Amino acid sequence: MIKVTDATVRFNMASEKIDNLKEYFVKLVKRELMFQEFFALKNVSFEVKRGEAWGLVGTNGSGKSTLLKLICGILKPYKGSVDVRGSIAPLIELGAGFDGELTATENIYLNGAVLGHSKEFMDSHYEEIVDFAELKDFMHMPIKNYSSGMAARLGFAIATIVRPEILIVDEVLAVGDVAFQEKCQKRMQEMLENGTTLLYVSHAMETVTELCDHALWLNKGEMVMQGDANEVCEAYLKSFDNE
Repeated sequence: MIKVTDATVRFNMASEKIDNLKEYFVKLVKRELMFQEFFALKNVSFEVKRGEAWGLVGTNGSGKSTLLKLICGILKPYKGSVDVRGSIAPLIELGAGFDGELTATENIYLNGAVLGHSKEFMDSHYEEIVDFAELKDFMHMPIKNYSSGMAARLGFAIATIVRPEILIVDEVLAVGDVAFQEKCQKRMQEMLENGTTLLYVSHAMETVTELCDHALWLNKGEMVMQGDANEVCEAYLKSFDNE
């Protein structure tokens, strides 16, 4: 389903502070703009087969979210290649795809359209989305007034209303309460049992080992280890004992 080969992602970071647009263009014309290269990922390779569940682990800034954005097509590799075969339901950032000025109901239909669903399809699944998100009393409230947990509930409910071939979840459920996290994990487990492929980022190793059979450990953009989820998570946790 997913094949990542020697993937490298490079960003250019400005090496000096530029306070206004005029100064930027003056330096651009004079070729005085200075940048530093930053490699968010370095030669990462792994393959995910249909129905597998992979956990991505590592400290903040290790490149986990960058790798997911690469797989989703949000970013393009500087070097290497990414081959994805199948429909993707991404839950990468809280509120992604939501318009803060629109109500929750309006955002359900907006998100549905972005995901390629017709109005008729969303009509038929509207109540199911609302019931799963447990937000019945807040559907006419603008999303900008939602807490991060409420936004996560709604986003997850919309993204999983159909069974995508590939589900990508990036720590967004960590903001929800324990009961809702368990509810989401149960739905993801059901999707896995029905053949959905999962990529899951979390700092909770217990959740990774419960949901995933494989894991990939990243550190400062480089792959440290991949393989059995229990073995990778154990090695990752032990690395802190040596610090």
